[in-house]
Amino acid sequence: MSFLRSILRTTTLHRSSLQRHIRSMSNLPENTVYSGPTPQNKRVTLSQLRQKHRNSIPITMVTAYDYPSAVHLDTASIDICLVGDSASMVVHGHDTTLPITLDEMLVHCRAVARGAKTPLLVGDLPFGTYECSSKQAVDAAVRILKEGGMDAIKLEGGSPSRIVAAKAIVEAGIAVIGHVGLTPQAISVLGGFRPQGRNIASAVKVVETAMALQEAGCFAVVLECVPAPVAAAATAALQIPTIGIGAGPYCSGQVLVYHDLLGMLQHPHHAKVTPKFCKQYARVGDVINKALLDYKEDVINGSFPDAQHSPYKISETDANGFLNELQNLGFDKAASAASEAVQKMVTKSTK
Repeated sequence: MSFLRSILRTTTLHRSSLQRHIRSMSNLPENTVYSGPTPQNKRVTLSQLRQKHRNSIPITMVTAYDYPSAVHLDTASIDICLVGDSASMVVHGHDTTLPITLDEMLVHCRAVARGAKTPLLVGDLPFGTYECSSKQAVDAAVRILKEGGMDAIKLEGGSPSRIVAAKAIVEAGIAVIGHVGLTPQAISVLGGFRPQGRNIASAVKVVETAMALQEAGCFAVVLECVPAPVAAAATAALQIPTIGIGAGPYCSGQVLVYHDLLGMLQHPHHAKVTPKFCKQYARVGDVINKALLDYKEDVINGSFPDAQHSPYKISETDANGFLNELQNLGFDKAASAASEAVQKMVTKSTK
């Protein structure tokens, strides 16, 4: 028995030593398997979104395109942060979403991933990156996750080839949000940014397409610019959440474009493309414009920067030494300018 106990003790010590050795070679925390270091702020998961859906708790989604906007979404505890191809319009200034490339989208994705620590991160597959084949679609989706730092992707449309692409991406182990109704990447076929589902055939197509995307494995579907009853029907028919944008109040959640809901851009081009359904919760663009005009005026009239905003000082001894050195170098004009600046700053600081 003592011999067996000795063997067991030796085996246990060896196993413990081996575990410590393995842990020293790994970035995995103790007592975990296949899970990276536990973040301080846990990111929203698909399970949590499903739980909200089951409990009829509305899901919030907002777009973001850079680090600052991502931080704002994070602070507001938005459920899903969508790095949308709408960046083509609201960031790059194009008239449609078509011109933006995958490489450009990846730049936006990486910036957002650095700023949004808690929302589920979803990256749009831009036009031209998933239409040709399932392989092309999977390759693009993989880049969105690996290079962009996203958790999932979104793709538009419900044609058979899009359904196949969505299924292939899901089977590759990547979470997918579908998108039906008005699909901006298809404006050449739709004849512009036109609402969908406004007649019997179109309304039925919206519901059937959403169901096909669910069958392909999508975990949610965006319904854009469809009548509220059509969105309500799709939401009732599906077992996955619907995220509405211009689709009325009967979806499982809502999404808006960051710039639109904040009233960021107040210029003629953006006035043409800001959707009618968008509620502006602020007029941040007006605040920005006023701030820029005030800054310009202060610079022109010389009131900025004042002493308060010129914090870096030089001692009187060093200032005198600096003036003497300039004079010794023959920089009399520079010495005179420095001397005058010293006197002005002293005068301003005593006011």
